[in-house]
Parts: sequence; C-alpha cells; structure tokens
Amino acid sequence: MKCNNSFLVISFLVLFSAFVTACSQEVAAPASYPEQDGVYIITPRAGDVIASPVTVRFGLKGKGVAPAGVVLPNTGHHHLMIDVASLPPLNAPLPADEHHVHFGGGQTQTVVELEPGRHTLQLVLADYLHVPHVPPWISERIVITVK
Repeated sequence: MKCNNSFLVISFLVLFSAFVTACSQEVAAPASYPEQDGVYIITPRAGDVIASPVTVRFGLKGKGVAPAGVVLPNTGHHHLMIDVASLPPLNAPLPADEHHVHFGGGQTQTVVELEPGRHTLQLVLADYLHVPHVPPWISERIVITVK
C-alpha cells in the first residue's frame, strides 16, 4: 500500500485535533462565563472560607493575554489587588508592591500566602506598560476568609 504526503498530513491533523480537544476538556472551567467581556476571578469564589496558601485563577473574556512590554492589539496582562481599599489611579502605570501584584509574564494564576482573616481580591487588566485600558477592565472585588 502506498501512502502519500496528503494522507499523512490529514492523519496528523485529525490526531492533533483530537489531542487538543481531549486536553482542553481536562482544564477546569468556571461554573459560568460572564455574559459580557471582562476580567474576573475564577477561584476562589466570593465568600469562600479557605486555607492558605490560596490559589487565585484569573479569567478573561474578550481580550487576550500578553506579557508586559509586548505590544499586541486587544491584549493585556493581569494585576491582582490584595486588600486594597480603593484602586490606584487608572490613568498611570499600576504600583507594584505586596498589595498590587503584577503578572507581567502573562500568568493566569498565582498562589498567595494570606494571614488568617478576611481578605479582598480584585483584578485589573493593564496594557504593555502596566496602564489600565480605557475604559478600565476591572473585576468584581471579592471577599474571602482564610482560616
């Protein structure tokens, strides 16, 4: 039996597609995606009582994720606000400290050590220079309790 290159390419594409589909089904998805575009926290959920360290998973609908310094249209990267009473100015680069954590590598989750007690978490999406988009993409501020 003779095999031509077209048959091999098509076979590879079918197998690769099946592999990608199977792998994507193993990734945990939020209970429901937001109806509108935006940035959101997948986990933990508002009201959760959990132990530290806390895994925070970031969600994004309507834009792509790109590392800081990379100029691509319709993209940004996450900044996690931890126990921030009010957001910093949204027309300048976001600060970087223990309460304003940058994910300039394009990360979509993190693990944070939090002391026992009540904590707030919120995401802000920013551009390649750490400046929030106009209009800003800001998640709901959630409250969790660490036991």
